[in-house]
Amino acid sequence: AEAVAPRWGLSRGGALGLACALILAFSFLNLRGTRLGASINNLATWAKIAAIAAFVVLGPILGDAAVHGGAGPVPPVVEGGVLLRFGQALSPILFSYLGWNASVYVASEIRDPTRNVPRSLFLGLAICAALYLAINLVYLHALPPAALAASTDAGEATARVLFGPVGGSLVSAFVLLSVLGTLNATMLVGPRIAYAMALDRQFPSGADRVHASFQTPAVAILVQAGVAIALVLLLETFPRALDFTVFGIVLATSADTVALFALRRRQPERPRPYRAFGYPWVPAAYLAVNLAIGTAIAVGSPRECLMTFGLLALGLLLYRRFARYSPTARSSGSR
Repeated sequence: AEAVAPRWGLSRGGALGLACALILAFSFLNLRGTRLGASINNLATWAKIAAIAAFVVLGPILGDAAVHGGAGPVPPVVEGGVLLRFGQALSPILFSYLGWNASVYVASEIRDPTRNVPRSLFLGLAICAALYLAINLVYLHALPPAALAASTDAGEATARVLFGPVGGSLVSAFVLLSVLGTLNATMLVGPRIAYAMALDRQFPSGADRVHASFQTPAVAILVQAGVAIALVLLLETFPRALDFTVFGIVLATSADTVALFALRRRQPERPRPYRAFGYPWVPAAYLAVNLAIGTAIAVGSPRECLMTFGLLALGLLLYRRFARYSPTARSSGSR
């Protein structure tokens, strides 16, 4: 919405309205059927991979031969120390990789999950990392670091240098379609969390209702849409929403890692079909890096991080309220 607002002459309110409308539209698509949402997601994913691969291969070959991208100086760090600014810069980078674990949310709907869930995690993450590194090499081939830092759309700026204005416009349009594909994927997997929690009586019971005709978690989808729209209206800009989101994910994944250590200690004999590679050193290193990044984000965006803390605190209160009456809690208490 922020990208098209200047081209369409939309005000700030118009951009926010468009963002909310897009959330509702893709929520409706996924409410209509899981197969429809998954088909859109698969189509968007293959289109993104094909377009990125073509851009990476054809850019250096067919692009302007006079390009000398990497020769320019790196912009200086203006505020704060290098490590602090580096940690803050990791916020959008982590955001790019968010969703690597999304297949876990829909594991109950995946064929042969014991085999396919780990494959989806490792292969998906490896493919994304390879594509991101390759496309950044093309960016650096076409533009010096200072020009990259000044651009709001690195893909469009690179395409304009390599292929001219028409190429830049085409890549810009593709980036917007890619964003819509990501929005659809989020609408596909997100409601399954609230739906599964409601089934376990750890969330309001209405969220486990399935649509009579479409057999989708309709109430959970609507709950997610409502929360997303509320956050859009409260945070207003994408950078603020990004820091809010990434800080919350950093805290959540840190808690997951702490839980790994706690459960290994409290329940050493528990069956563990999925092993933690390099335990305890790899999880400990991951936890330390996560906490360092979270600290840097909190220093740079204190207001957004306070909002994240507030929402997590509310979630914890709700969880404690419902978990007290869940079957899991009762069975644990009986033991």
